[in-house]
Amino acid sequence: MTTSAPRSAIVTGASSGIGAAIATVLAARGFAVALGGRRTEKLSDVAKQIESAGGRVAVLAADLADAAAVDAFFDAAEAAIGPVDVLVNNAGVCVPGLLQETSPEAIQAEIATNLVAPALLARRAIASLLARGARGDLVFVSSENVVAPRPFQPVYTATKWGLEGLARTLRLELDGTGIRSVIVRPGPTFPTDFARGWDPGLVKRLLESWKSWGLQRHLRWMPASAVAEIVATIATAPAGVQFDVIQLGPEAPAGLRIDGGKR
Repeated sequence: MTTSAPRSAIVTGASSGIGAAIATVLAARGFAVALGGRRTEKLSDVAKQIESAGGRVAVLAADLADAAAVDAFFDAAEAAIGPVDVLVNNAGVCVPGLLQETSPEAIQAEIATNLVAPALLARRAIASLLARGARGDLVFVSSENVVAPRPFQPVYTATKWGLEGLARTLRLELDGTGIRSVIVRPGPTFPTDFARGWDPGLVKRLLESWKSWGLQRHLRWMPASAVAEIVATIATAPAGVQFDVIQLGPEAPAGLRIDGGKR
């Protein structure tokens, strides 16, 4: 929401991909940005790029699977960049595999990072904004898995369903406060580290399964910067403008277009 006062944003999962792009674009729009993630060396690389462009940034280690660490991260972020105006819940993990092949520890880690941590951070951000009578934005980065569930990602898909349920409920609870709760639902995006470390054999099984269910029409990707621009649009939109769900994805190659049978 446009204002002349300096504004601050917390971005989780900011070490690469969509999170890094969001942080970079928000910093270019004048936000002080707190970068959260586990890979501090990667966060530092993003911070250097922001600083070299004249932005203000703080690097904060954050293990979002640990509930106690979430509170500590939020406190450190506000201490470093000031009271939060925008919270971007972007961090997410996916342990690929059929449910019966997935360990209980992996299931719990996905739920903690993808669903519990965003709820805890949103809770803190809402309290901070309401205490100041400030307007702000809660942005929840979801996934097209919510509308097109994919085999080999059962828990990831379930957590994104839950994340959207959280965001939608907060939109009702916060109506009239000036605090927006918005879902951004991206499709295939590159570059990201989302599939970092996945076993190639498992990826082959996964893609074959998706193709058989008609879930992967093509292998086009959109740039992470496209998602970042959407988030920046939300964060800088004028007061009184509401958003609900913004879904975006890559355009198909020309060869897949419907042309009445003509080639």
